[in-house]
Amino acid sequence: MLWEHRLTEICKENEDLSKYSTYEIGGVARFVAKPRRTEEIVLLLEQAKSSGMQTVMFGMGSNLLLPDHPDPETLYISMRDHIEVMPREDLLYVSAGTPLSLLSLFGELSGFTDYHFTFLLPGTLGGGVYMNAKYFDNVMCNFLDTVYYIDLDAPGRGIQSIKVEDCEFAYKQSIFQHRPWFITGADLKLKSEGAAFHYERIEAYLNQPFVRESIDNSSLSSFYSFYRSYLTRLEQQQLSVPEAMMNVVHDRTGKKHFDYPSCGSVFKNDYSIGTPVGKLVESIGLKGTARGNAMISPVHGNVIQNRGGAKAADVIELIKLVQDALHQNYHFVPEPELVIVK
Repeated sequence: MLWEHRLTEICKENEDLSKYSTYEIGGVARFVAKPRRTEEIVLLLEQAKSSGMQTVMFGMGSNLLLPDHPDPETLYISMRDHIEVMPREDLLYVSAGTPLSLLSLFGELSGFTDYHFTFLLPGTLGGGVYMNAKYFDNVMCNFLDTVYYIDLDAPGRGIQSIKVEDCEFAYKQSIFQHRPWFITGADLKLKSEGAAFHYERIEAYLNQPFVRESIDNSSLSSFYSFYRSYLTRLEQQQLSVPEAMMNVVHDRTGKKHFDYPSCGSVFKNDYSIGTPVGKLVESIGLKGTARGNAMISPVHGNVIQNRGGAKAADVIELIKLVQDALHQNYHFVPEPELVIVK
């Protein structure tokens, strides 16, 4: 028997990977695990290593293209059930699987605005730290104190930590992109003077069934409906709706981010070029270009959409098309921020 009894409770067989990605793309995987606790992650990694299995780990799958034909000798580990929130003096520990957008609601529940920039950001805290998530002038690293991780080359060492100043954060960059370190959580800090986390309110909110149900879903349309409904309830109760959150709604919906399955921006912007990738793609007339059932968004040139039944191969073909066209026209090859799992 491959897995001990404890592992069989969190490990599923013959799972469709498409439901674990905002792209809604991916074939049937032999094994998918959904750990709930950090110690279960360590156990999974130790067992996979001793069994000679490769591992692919991800959160909401919002920056990930999963394969059409998953490797049967790979264990796919989804972190979407890994939600732990604990106060640590003037910090708040948040586990890697916690949705980034929930951070904005934690602030609302506690009466501060530090994390409004995470509202409607798909993905989890782990992914946000890994990519140093950015929205306009707010950057994830500015709100971190300590990051916790597992060295995938030596999972038996358990949880290790690194201070934010040692994480080599830059534009959509971190040390975690260059080391075999998997993020398990982080201590968050508040920038607003006098602000404090109200842990009891946060815990009560997380324990509501409809919150947990919404988290176990990578559909962008469902994601948007859940978080938009939070603001709708404020409106119905004639309570103040945060302007910053409404601005995010208008910006995201204006760009049609939730109309079709996608990963959001496919490429990193190169600031030495001076023009965003989306604008460059538009300038050479590639918006609306399709391969199979994948399409470069007619609205935003840096978004590739799944128009219904797209394959990973379709998306990869469009990525190569954009890279070749921009190299030919502007003499640079845009770097994907999308992680392509082979």
